[in-house]
Amino acid sequence: MEEIAHFISADPALTARVLKMVNSAVYGFPGRISSVSHAVMLWGLNVVKGLLLGISVFDIMQKLMGGLWDHSLGCAVVARAIAAEKGIKEPEEVAIGALIHDIGKVLLIMGFQDYYGAAIQDAAARRVSIAEAERAVFMKTHAAVGMWLAEKWHFPPTLVEMIGYHHRPHLAKIAPMETAIVHFSDVLVRARGFGFAGDTFAAAVNPQAYELLDLTGDDVLSLLEILEKSRDESGGFAL
Repeated sequence: MEEIAHFISADPALTARVLKMVNSAVYGFPGRISSVSHAVMLWGLNVVKGLLLGISVFDIMQKLMGGLWDHSLGCAVVARAIAAEKGIKEPEEVAIGALIHDIGKVLLIMGFQDYYGAAIQDAAARRVSIAEAERAVFMKTHAAVGMWLAEKWHFPPTLVEMIGYHHRPHLAKIAPMETAIVHFSDVLVRARGFGFAGDTFAAAVNPQAYELLDLTGDDVLSLLEILEKSRDESGGFAL
């Protein structure tokens, strides 16, 4: 952990982004963390790995698919709030799962930008989800690609399932609650219209996930308020 903190601290731009993120609404430590070593100690290795991945692809997200980072940060805010409410032991790890749940899209865009552009156009023309359009173009969805990448990079099983099953949370075996949280957060942020995830399609919440989460109407309204407040305070989720 000391080596990781030293590595981050050696890069001023990365240090600034890490400190801005840890003091943002995503993590609930507003203005209280002043050093990278403190942030690393609070997070733990799994969260740090996920966060560094998220930050490292930030520029790619902004350049190649405007709005994806805003969508991802919105999901992280909502996911952490739900995880804390449900008593999840590591709510920060759930927030990281939500932050990088669409990492498969970044990989597809980096490798096949023209084809992915065609998938976005197809989703808009047919009024279907980007996942359905991806399947037509690539034979695989971003969730499957993201899951492959997470396994290849030896991410912990909890993160692997949150990434791979965020559209099909009922398939999660190791982290069903965490995956259901990321799934619901994705749907809620899409429905609210924050950012752009490749389409304008907001699917229905998976019934099994909704039953597992056991959220009331007041809970959903509270989450929307948290989302709005965090966006207002951060000036649009910029990092």
